[in-house]
Amino acid sequence: MTANYIHATYIAAAACFILALKWLSAVSTARRGVIAGILGMLLAVGGTLFNPGIVSYRWIATAFVIGTIVGVPLAMMPMTAVPQRTALSHAFGALAAALVGTAEFYRASDLDVFTMVPLALEVLLGYLTFTASLMAFGKLQEVLPTRPITYPHQNVVNLGLLGIAVLVAVYLIVNPAAKWLFPVLPPLALVFGVLLIVPIGGADMPTVISLLNSYAGLAAAAMGFVLNNKMLIIAGALDGSSGFILSVIMCRAMNRSFSNVLFGAFGQMQVRPGAIEQRVYHSATAEDAAEMLANSNRVIIVPGYGMAVSQAQHKVRDLFDLLTRRGLNVRFAIHPVAGRMPGHMNVLLAEAGIPYDRLLEMDDANLEFPQTDVALVIGANDVTNPAARHDQGSPIYGMPILDVDKARLVMVIKRSMNPGFAGIENELYYRDNTLMLFGDAKTFVGELIKNLAAST
Repeated sequence: MTANYIHATYIAAAACFILALKWLSAVSTARRGVIAGILGMLLAVGGTLFNPGIVSYRWIATAFVIGTIVGVPLAMMPMTAVPQRTALSHAFGALAAALVGTAEFYRASDLDVFTMVPLALEVLLGYLTFTASLMAFGKLQEVLPTRPITYPHQNVVNLGLLGIAVLVAVYLIVNPAAKWLFPVLPPLALVFGVLLIVPIGGADMPTVISLLNSYAGLAAAAMGFVLNNKMLIIAGALDGSSGFILSVIMCRAMNRSFSNVLFGAFGQMQVRPGAIEQRVYHSATAEDAAEMLANSNRVIIVPGYGMAVSQAQHKVRDLFDLLTRRGLNVRFAIHPVAGRMPGHMNVLLAEAGIPYDRLLEMDDANLEFPQTDVALVIGANDVTNPAARHDQGSPIYGMPILDVDKARLVMVIKRSMNPGFAGIENELYYRDNTLMLFGDAKTFVGELIKNLAAST
């Protein structure tokens, strides 16, 4: 009877997970998808707790308390820290899978080849994802350098280290009795995880985050095979496959390949000596910018990480409301890799209550820019750089961008003329139809609102 109950809850949980992924793929049904995902996880955990194989509920309760103490503060982090929090979630999940695999290796006395294959994969992926996710967190939090850190023959060293780890794993698969060799595998995977992320620049963090999500999911699926838990297999497979698909989408959005992301050291400073001093840009005050907005009919706002870091999304909502009341057609253009993780801008704008139908995806927005009076760029840098279309010497050449430069007037809110997270100079800032609006995004948008309100 208990076994039937567990199977029923697992089936219901799997259905919830599948529906969650389906509904999360559309903005209008995303809230429903989150609820389905939460319900699925409650069913999965509840069903597992009825398993008679559970050894000690006391230890489970202890872990629950510790997890709550750690998890609640993480949940209270500001929305701007969602990428960092996501990286930590991947780290914790991957470490859990790796530790379970390690314990299972030493606990079981009759490991066969069919069990050792997923166990070795679980341990290898789990440990390398743990340290890789911690490194990604450090880069996103900027406690570590966001630029690529490279040294001669780094790719050879990294691939060699991975090769040794794989050989050790294969030997253990063939000869599980060689328990003396197992302690070599976790350190190799942990070190490789660090070295995997070190040469990756900040501009590639959206792809890295989704790729680490895939690794963590695959580790969980492998753990399901080791523990003979069908729910873990299903949930891990869904997580791993969706993370991989998202990584592919991110690479296409940047016109990059996986190998280029992982081994290309993209994000080195690309400014030529003396280039900035020889170029002229035009700037404007908040009063001037407000007047030009007031005289416009069609406006597209392009949010970026500058909006996120200054927590300006609510001020942007106020600006949207003010312009809309004045009769302007205001929409938002969202690039797939704007911010520090997939969907970062969508989350922030949803938090501020921006209507879903006002958000344009990149292809749709690019059709609208030529008929747009003002493109207001708030902290977005690399995803608006026209060099991607024509400068074959630029590292972002070929990357699809938002064609903001085709609007009649471009206004860019930015703290300074410094390059963005990718370390690449943006030629948009020197165009004749571009005005630079220097200042903190939240403060400057507030000034725009003040001047617009005064002109009514």
